[in-house]
Amino acid sequence: MRRADRLFQIVQHLRKGRLVTAAELARCLEVSERTVYRDMRDLASSGVPVEGEAGVGYLLRDGYDLPPLMFTQDEVEALVVGARLARAWVGGALADAAARALDKVEAVVPEARRRELADSRVFVPDFSFPAPLRERMDVLRCAINARRVVLFDYRREDGTHSARAVQPLGLFFWGRVWTLGAWCELREEFRSFRIDRMETLLALDRRFDEIPGRGLDDYLARWRQEGCPRG
Repeated sequence: MRRADRLFQIVQHLRKGRLVTAAELARCLEVSERTVYRDMRDLASSGVPVEGEAGVGYLLRDGYDLPPLMFTQDEVEALVVGARLARAWVGGALADAAARALDKVEAVVPEARRRELADSRVFVPDFSFPAPLRERMDVLRCAINARRVVLFDYRREDGTHSARAVQPLGLFFWGRVWTLGAWCELREEFRSFRIDRMETLLALDRRFDEIPGRGLDDYLARWRQEGCPRG
């Protein structure tokens, strides 16, 4: 890790608003405590309002902040890969938003980081995610955010069809397929539905509240205990 990146990471840890020891910082940054002490002196001498001392811990005074978008090389590549994943495997609206976000990052990062945006060799082919699935993703994501009930015809693995009205809770990516985690009003139970098996998807005007026992946390707890519930 470059020294400038390490100093930035130290400030990020101090911004959490609690006392941070040199030993804790040394473990997180994989350096010696002596290096942390030296970095703290350098930060203080450069005007960063660090309070504390060796053997006790350090705090950052309230009101101090760093300019945004000070990314490391790995962070820049993570943004690029994330944006490429979004373009390849999510709905059209999020894919467009990812491209716009990268444009904004490129406009403000230093030249060296700007080159790294284009140089990442981690690629995400998008030939497996057709337009109809992207449209369903957009509908479902908006319904989740607005807490609107969705209605669709569903084709199970054995070929049977059923009409479902569900309260959508979250979208889950499994490498090649997406599923919707939801409270099924027909079964009165949590269910998971593959997006590629949905037909005639419609978001209704009817809204719902995540009441205890039917929310996302409950769905995830059920999942951890019993496995992913099937549609």
